[in-house]
Amino acid sequence: MKIICIGRNYVKHIEELQNERPDEPVVFLKPDSSILLKQHPFVIPEFSDDVHHEVEILVKINKVGKYIEPKFAHNYYDEIGLGIDFTARDLQAKLKEKGLPWEKAKAFDGSAVIGDFYPKNDYNSLENIEFKLVKNGEIVQLGNTSHMLWEIDELIAHVSQFFTLKKGDIIFTGTPEGVSAVKPNDILEGFIEDKKSFRIQVK
Repeated sequence: MKIICIGRNYVKHIEELQNERPDEPVVFLKPDSSILLKQHPFVIPEFSDDVHHEVEILVKINKVGKYIEPKFAHNYYDEIGLGIDFTARDLQAKLKEKGLPWEKAKAFDGSAVIGDFYPKNDYNSLENIEFKLVKNGEIVQLGNTSHMLWEIDELIAHVSQFFTLKKGDIIFTGTPEGVSAVKPNDILEGFIEDKKSFRIQVK
């Protein structure tokens, strides 16, 4: 399986990082080795002093698809979930300055938290789902899919123009504002509406 990530899909997050608003989705990949194993803590890598949490709605692809039209994209997933795209912000900044790829800052071991998935039919509208990240008991990121620049079906259609989607692939759909650095002993909990999708300890 592969992990396909979307950057800059929430306006306020674009603004907080002072990035340019894109004309089309920003896409990058994480390898399967980036997945944080269940029940394992997230260990801050030695090459970064500024690892940020980015909570995101996830989509799990349920069948093979290529050149998918937006109107048919809903047929390619049955579940949504929640995760974290951990980002070594200091390393990312250095790479961006040199015009180099971001992978070392985004795709390192353990950088992808994948929480529990829930049937999409549990929700009245996928375009109006609230989600949040709680750090040490305090809400630090609060998002709603209604604020996405590109909705889930549009993302699937766009990505499938470049990559064949396969069963088990996961799409990270972008993060809202509120990203910040994690510290040792932080406890991170992610919620979709009122359902807890994950709980992670930082070391």
